This record gives sequence, C-alpha cells and structure tokens, in this order.
Amino acid sequence: MTDAADLRRRTADLLAAHPPATTERLEFLRARFDAGLAWVHFPEGLGGLDAPRSLQAVVDAELEAAGAPGNDPGRIGIGLGMAAPTILRFGTDEQKQRLLRPLWTGEEVWCQLFSEPGAGSDLAALATRAVRQSSGDWIVDGQKVWTSSAHLARWAILIARTDPGLPKHRGISYFVCDMTDPGVEVRPLRQITGEAEFNEVFLTGVRIPDIQRLGEVGEGWKVAQTTLMNERVAIGGARIPREGGMIGVAAADWRARPGLRTHDLHQRLLKLWVEAEVARLTGERLRQQLTKGQPGPEGSGMKLAFARLAQEISGWEVEFLAEDGLTYDDWTMRRPDGVDFTGREAGYRYLRAKGNSIEGGTSEVLLNIVAERVLGLPPEPRTDKDVAWKDLPR
Repeated sequence: MTDAADLRRRTADLLAAHPPATTERLEFLRARFDAGLAWVHFPEGLGGLDAPRSLQAVVDAELEAAGAPGNDPGRIGIGLGMAAPTILRFGTDEQKQRLLRPLWTGEEVWCQLFSEPGAGSDLAALATRAVRQSSGDWIVDGQKVWTSSAHLARWAILIARTDPGLPKHRGISYFVCDMTDPGVEVRPLRQITGEAEFNEVFLTGVRIPDIQRLGEVGEGWKVAQTTLMNERVAIGGARIPREGGMIGVAAADWRARPGLRTHDLHQRLLKLWVEAEVARLTGERLRQQLTKGQPGPEGSGMKLAFARLAQEISGWEVEFLAEDGLTYDDWTMRRPDGVDFTGREAGYRYLRAKGNSIEGGTSEVLLNIVAERVLGLPPEPRTDKDVAWKDLPR
C-alpha cells in the first residue's frame, strides 16, 4: 500500500527525471500526471495511485520545495473541482482516458452549463432540450447563463432535458459538450466590477455524440448532484493558512493603519477573525471526511459560510479604509482568467463578493439543503414533484 515514504520516493524520481529548472512546464505536468502524482487518490493510470487523499499534501510539499510548476488551479478550478470527480464516478473508461489528463494539466479548460435564465435557484426546471436522432447523436437547443470561463473553455459539463413528459428531476440527462462545436455561442456578461468573467451561452442545433453522455439517459440529475456537491466544497472548502484569505488582508490593513482604528471596528474585526478561523477549521474537518468517500451536503454549509464571510469582511474593509476603500483601479471591460480576492484593492473585493451568495448555489437554496439533509428538518412542500415538466406553469 502506498504510504508517505513511497510517495516521497516517487516524487524524488519524478524530480530527478524532469528537473523543474530545465523542464518545460507542460512537459513536467504531463510527467507528474503519468507518475500518479497529480491527485494521488485517483486510480492508477488516471493521474493517481489509489492512495489516501490525505497523502496529496506530502507530494505537494515536496514539489513546492523543489520549485516545481503548478497547474494554475485558479484558472482550471471548474475542471478540477467539478468535472473531474463527476467524470471519475460516471464516465466510461474511454472518457476518463481522453479527458482527465489534459483537464489536470490545464491544456483544456472546462466550464459548467447548468443555470438558465428561468432555472437558477430551481435548477431542475431547466428548459434546454436535447433530442435524440436516429443516428444516436443528440441535438441540443437552449440558453445557459452565469457561465464562468466559457470564453476560455474547450469542454463543458451540460445538463439538458431529454424527456419533458417526466417530472422535472427525472427527465434530465448529462453530457460533455465541445465548446468549439458549431452552434455554441458565448456572449460576455458584464458584472458590477466592470469585468466579464461570467458569460451567457446559446446552444443552437449543437450536435453531441452519445459517447459524450455521462450516466444513463434520464439520470442526469443524479449525476449533477455529484457535480454540485463537489462545486460547493471547491468554493467554500479551499485550504488556506491561519489568517489567510480575505481576513488576512483585513487584519493587515488594521495593523498598517493605526490612525483609522476605532473601538467598534476593532470589535467587529475580532468577531470576523474568529468566525473565519472557525470556518477554516471546519473546512479542514470536511476535507478529512472527504478522504472516506464522496462529498455530502455538509459542503453546502461551508459554501454558505464562505459567501457570508466574504461579504462581511469586504464590507468591514471598505468602511475601515474610509475614502481609500472606495477607490477602484480599472473599470475597463475585461474577460479575466479567474477571480482574485486578495490581490486587488478593497473596492474590487467588496463589489465582487456580492456574487458569492448567488454563484455555486444561492444562499437561500443552500439553507434548505442544510436544513433538510444535514439537520433532518421537514422539507418544504413541493407541489410540482410528480407533475410532468411540460405541464408546469412557466
């Protein structure tokens, strides 16, 4: 069985064969994947070694100390955190072999075609249609919205309605969509920050081969649950050091500007610091639970805490910095590769954090998930549960 000593040996062999100082970045990342050191808990041949997930930290520490290049997880987070675990669980052997390696190395960026203008909080109400042809292929028509990184993506995870005669949760199928195919149109959505990291995506007569379906026909909601649970862990459960992330920026501001301090602001900062530390430790416990299986609904609680803290900390920072907190460096329309909550000014963080309670599941929906699936409270009445989707009012 692979242990920490074995992983250190394997990592040393990788570094000896591919010295980071003289090896091209992509070549090194491919070699790391092939050595099973990309995500050690994945199966052999798919970037892993069937090792405990907790041992990934051993590999990461050795590679960081050696100055090895990373795969820029901020840019490919949707692929790493959502697409990969879904492909691993539901994909065919051919799909895993074709998709996982370039996903992990960052050669192919992924996006998520889930939310729609009329199906955001109630995602299962989605109207994008996939109609099967006599050839076995599917023709997809519809519109998706709030799609991060669609302007960069080669692939998308897509859910579409394949049987409108069934209740909304049962007539959905899950596909992998090639974003370069004819009929895929990506339009920028400009946000309050001035940037357009989000997009809306129009699908018009897009042909998707049946070999790009994940899971059984009509079982897309079941597959999507794996994606959504992993998404919430990826957003709310990222590993950060003590006093890291946004609370670290706020604490640094406090220490650097004694002339702006007040008793009230001090008390609020202390409260936020404690809450951020509680959230960090809870996230660590959640990651330890992940080593024993698939993520559960507890990830929704982490994502809730992340959104609330990001908004409250950024609001505190703007208030503390007074007029300096209102400055913003650039309103130019840009299409960035990712989000940077700690490397920009306070004004950006305050504006961008407003989206945290919407993206990755609205806070209202996540509160329901925590209430029903974590606390075991009675579910809200759902009158549309057994009604065919085509008969629902829209």
